[in-house]
This record gives sequence, structure tokens and C-alpha cells, in this order.
Amino acid sequence: MTMRSPRRAALAALLALIVPVLTGCTGQTPVAATPPAEIRRPPATTAGALRHLVADGAPGAASLITRDGRFWGSRFSTAGAADLRTGRAMEQSDHFRAGSLTKPLIATVILQLVAERKLALRDTAAAHLPAGVPDRWPATGKSDGSDLRKVTIRQLLAHTSGLFDYPRDPRLVRQLYGTGFAAHRYDTHTPVQLLRIALRHRPVAAPGARYAYANTNYLVLGLIIKRVTGHSYATEIRRRILVPAGLSHTSFPGTDPSLPKPHGRAYSLVGGRRVDATFLDPSRAGAAGAMVTTLGDLNRFLSALLSGEFLAPRQMAQLRNEKSTGGAYGLGLYATRLPCGVTVWGHSGDINGSYAEAAGTADGRHLVSYRVNIDTPARPEDGTAVLAAEFCPKRRS
Repeated sequence: MTMRSPRRAALAALLALIVPVLTGCTGQTPVAATPPAEIRRPPATTAGALRHLVADGAPGAASLITRDGRFWGSRFSTAGAADLRTGRAMEQSDHFRAGSLTKPLIATVILQLVAERKLALRDTAAAHLPAGVPDRWPATGKSDGSDLRKVTIRQLLAHTSGLFDYPRDPRLVRQLYGTGFAAHRYDTHTPVQLLRIALRHRPVAAPGARYAYANTNYLVLGLIIKRVTGHSYATEIRRRILVPAGLSHTSFPGTDPSLPKPHGRAYSLVGGRRVDATFLDPSRAGAAGAMVTTLGDLNRFLSALLSGEFLAPRQMAQLRNEKSTGGAYGLGLYATRLPCGVTVWGHSGDINGSYAEAAGTADGRHLVSYRVNIDTPARPEDGTAVLAAEFCPKRRS
């Protein structure tokens, strides 16, 4: 027989008191347990809209709804397949390429640097470029050519710089999206190389003249972050946004063509034929759209951003200021006016084989993010329908 020490006996007596309380086995009527998360999740309002996305050509679609900031009770819905070969459905934990949903994170870092007085929105882009980065295309010799000495940081953020959108370069179109995709999907592109391509083209408008969406703008902002902070945009986003907000499933892969597990497949239309585009070198997108994330991280980021966790009130007002674009775009976010009159704030993004959008109410407490594993929805109204199904009260089931 093993003898108990007085200390062990005391510990056993203490456990005898604690364990019944923790398990509810006290001989008394237990306090009602907190209902399971499934009971408190929002209804699957977006399910019908997701099925429409699939019916119109998306292999798979998924959404995540968060109400009242209750991330533990978010509602995940899916339709179609994440992998056409195996038939596996999309999962809430799946990683995917988010394309231009990278831009709100870039804008957040820039506006933080403005608040820290390391930048000013009126500064020219050229004033903050790293050494050796071109600020114009010298071969043109024309005063009306693309010139970053005439473009401000505000104009880059709002897409009013007039700079040519580099992915629209005819050669890049063939290599990135067209018949050359198979041969060039693993090509590495540096930001300076892509900027040179953009600067070779005449601007689409004079700086500040009008809104003209261009990935080149955020490519330049990524370079400015490097010059001002001494770190890559990915490092600064990780330090300033991902770590504080606990976004552990978001990453910036650089030139790595793989995706973190778990993930499904990405399907791109090339020459009218569906091609598996899951793996590619994302440096083609860089600061304009290389981010990899999950629906859960998108909702958490957008909630933190809209609720003011990352930016002071002055910078939040600037983020939402769409005056210079006639209501088309703020400084990294844009407002979507739904058919029922409700306005939500967010962004969308696409890259080969992946399209996603995240939107939320102004206070960041009510959010919807959704994705499809194809380049873009066949009909834009199908994407709007996903948001309307949740945000428009009359349409909720």
C-alpha cells in the first residue's frame, strides 16, 4: 500500500471540491450551460447566392458571415467544389489568393506612416522611392509621359494618378492570363521591372484628373513603404497588422508558388479552356495583390480596420474619403451601395483562379466575405447578390 503525504491529501480534498463545480455534478440544479455556437450562428442567408455563382460557372463558392463582432459564431456556407477532381467542398480554413484585397493593408500602413509624420499625402511619389527606382521613362523624352515627380501619394492611394495599369501591357496580358500562361506561370517579376513596363506607357489621364484603377499605384506604394521604413511591405504589414490582430492565416509568399495547407484548387479560363492555376509565382502581383489569406482572417482584418483599431480618426476619415473619385474609391477602400439602400465598405480582389470580396458596415461589427475559385464571377450582379442576401434585411431568410 502506498501512503499519501499530507500535501497530496490536501490537494485531493481540494480537487474533490473543484471538479464537481466545473463539471456541474454538485447535486444541485446546474446553471444553464452556454448554448452551442451552432445555435447562435447567423442563418445561412448567402447560400442561395452562392449556388447562383456556381450555376453561372464558378467551380466552388464560399462565404463567411459575422454579426455583432461575434467571430466565434460566424456562419460559413459553401456551394460547389474546391477541387473538381476529388469533389471536395470548400472549407472555412482553406487558404486562397486574395488579389487586390492586399490593397487595404497597404493603404493602412501608408496612412499609419502619415500619422507618424514620416509621409504626407501631398508628397510626390518620387520623393520617397528607393535609390535606383525609376520615377519616369527617360526614353520618351516627352513632358506628357508618365512621371512620378508629378504624382502624389494621395493620388496613388485613390487611383487618380493616371498611371498605366501594368497588367494591361499586351505582352504581360499574354504571359499572365493568355496563351503564354503555362510557359510563364512561374516567372519572377520584380517591382522595378513591372514599374518600368508601366512607365513605358503614356498615362491614361493627367495626375488628379480622374479615377482610373491601376495596380501600378499600389506597386509604387509598396516601394515607398520599403524606402520609408527600411523593411519590405510584407514585413511592415506583418508587424503593424497581422501580429496585433492575430491574423495567423494571412501571408505574403513573395515568389513562392505554393499555398499553405489546407487549400483547394484554383481554376482560370485561358483561351476559353479551364486550366488549373493553383500554383504560380505571385510576384506578378506584389504589393498590388500577392496576399494569401482565409475568409476568417478577412473578416477579422476588416472589422479591426473599420472599427478604428489601426488608424486614428483623421486617417479613418481619409480612408473613406471618396470625394476625389466621385464616389468610386476612398484611399484603399470603397463603398458599395446595395439595391436596398444599405452601404457597406470593403474591397474585392482577383488573381488567376481566385476572386474574393470582403465588406462590412461602417462600425466593422457586421461583415461578409466570400470567394470563388475562378478568375472572376461571370456576372457582377451575382457577387452583389451575396452581399445583399445578408445586408439587406428584407432579403434575409
